Amino acid sequence: MTIFATSTSAFFDRGALDLTSLRSQAEQLQSQIGSGQKLTASSDDPLAASRLRMLARNDAIAKIDTAAANRATADLNLVDSALNEFASFVTRAKELATQAATGTLTDSQRKSIATELGQIHGNLVALANSRDSAGNALFGGDTAGNAYQLDSAGNASYIGSGSAGELSLGDGQSVARSFTGPEFLEFQSGGTSKDLLATIKGLADTLTTGGTGAASAANAALTTLGDGLDSITTTQTVLGARLSWIDLNTQRQQVMGETRSEEQSTLGTTDLTEALTRLSELSTVLQASQASFTKLASLSLFDLLK
Repeated sequence: MTIFATSTSAFFDRGALDLTSLRSQAEQLQSQIGSGQKLTASSDDPLAASRLRMLARNDAIAKIDTAAANRATADLNLVDSALNEFASFVTRAKELATQAATGTLTDSQRKSIATELGQIHGNLVALANSRDSAGNALFGGDTAGNAYQLDSAGNASYIGSGSAGELSLGDGQSVARSFTGPEFLEFQSGGTSKDLLATIKGLADTLTTGGTGAASAANAALTTLGDGLDSITTTQTVLGARLSWIDLNTQRQQVMGETRSEEQSTLGTTDLTEALTRLSELSTVLQASQASFTKLASLSLFDLLK
């Protein structure tokens, strides 16, 4: 009697466990279909859950890198606009120096040219003190204030830091967000160091004074102004390379983001077709199991002995 009781109890226990497991699987599938998420808990698939967490962290880091790249692009576009204005003002200064070098001009005419050169000098100083997207000095490196200051005589001197800050583009890549003023306003001309702002200011002062040396001073300034314009053009070339580098890194980040998104979808998003098919199969198995269990549970050993 004890053997029969134990066997019967084991049968019912095993049957109940089997049915409970099938119901649990069906409920999990229904939850996945309803939420669209394959994992309802980390315990469903610890390895997949860990990978999804890592992918989410990478997404968060990528957003930070994208924001930095956008800031770098914005700052470099401001630099590009400013350099174009620098080039226009220096080109005009060369035109005025060419006029002033003409021997037939009077001191009064050269003084008028000096007035415009003084205005160009003021415009260049203002450009050199342009602000970036965060409101800091665009050409002042990491300084928060102006890049240049004027002394009592109107001479401009650089007061910024030694180098422009860099912004991360992700995966160890970075780019300088700008240039310091001396990087393009100071250059070599005729084997000596020259300062573009000082050159224009000095020429304006000389033409204001006038005299026999004014024409030769204007002629000598032409070479320096030409080299200064070349320095600006070279800086524009470097700028274009930096913008291209940012574009390449942005494209790479987009490709990596798409790859992560596909993997996240594979690991964490419910495949509705597969889930619905599996649910249908489980429902059929569950119904058949319930029917079989009910039928077997109604049988008795004594029925078999009749």
